[in-house]
Amino acid sequence: MAKIIDGKAVSARVRARLKDEAATLREKGVTPGLAVVLVGEDPASKVYVGNKAKACDELGIYSDQHTLPAKTTQQELLALVERLGADPKIHGILVQLPLPDHLDEETVIAAINPQKDVDAFHAQNVGRIVIGNHLFLPCTPAGVMELIASTGENIQGKSCVVVGRSNIVGKPMAMLLMHAHGTVTICHSRTRDLAAVCRSADILVAAIGKAGFITADMVKPGAVVIDVGMNRDENGKLCGDVDFASVEPVAGYITPVPGGVGPMTITMLMQNTITAAESALKNAQSL
Repeated sequence: MAKIIDGKAVSARVRARLKDEAATLREKGVTPGLAVVLVGEDPASKVYVGNKAKACDELGIYSDQHTLPAKTTQQELLALVERLGADPKIHGILVQLPLPDHLDEETVIAAINPQKDVDAFHAQNVGRIVIGNHLFLPCTPAGVMELIASTGENIQGKSCVVVGRSNIVGKPMAMLLMHAHGTVTICHSRTRDLAAVCRSADILVAAIGKAGFITADMVKPGAVVIDVGMNRDENGKLCGDVDFASVEPVAGYITPVPGGVGPMTITMLMQNTITAAESALKNAQSL
């Protein structure tokens, strides 16, 4: 029977440290500031944005929320992003995705000041992650690394399999595991004998958005299984990419959904915001 990796408990420990770091910055005259831009009325996005505001309040971070109508033009959104990029009170800028179809996400992300890009989606930050010289890490993969660390398992030399190759999770996840000296395989819809590849993993990260896709026959006994999925089953119940009931008896460690990776994503966003504020203070002091 696997040990459950409690994302809420790990998140609470990280947030306790971040609260102290934010207090230290305020003593130096800097209040970390996060601006969140929401375009439209997507229900899930509204929940996420609300949770981010609560986290800011909990940690002593200034929260600046901008809710724009769905008909907002590309020019209007870019103008707001530019204004926030020049605002010294704002250290982190997050444009909530997905955007309405008429807006070009790539152009909007490219317009965010890389020094304030706390999602780490800007091409400059992606490049820095690849070479291992990063200021920010993408929030979900960074959270996964914290969860793996909480197990006490050493990534070095281990077989690590990431199922999913998205720019937001799969690709950066593979980079972080590789930087930690894991031997990494990225799987996707065209991978041959996917089950066998997954069974080779000491550490298996599922991030494909298919409910219950990873089953017991795809998991190596004793493996660390991280479920990034956030899906709804046929009854509307929240579930992950891993068939928890069948995999739990096989795995060594496993994250639940909800209560696993989810709490870590916003916590790592707070980490990036504080990192941005610390970087801004350091740059100001060097002038």
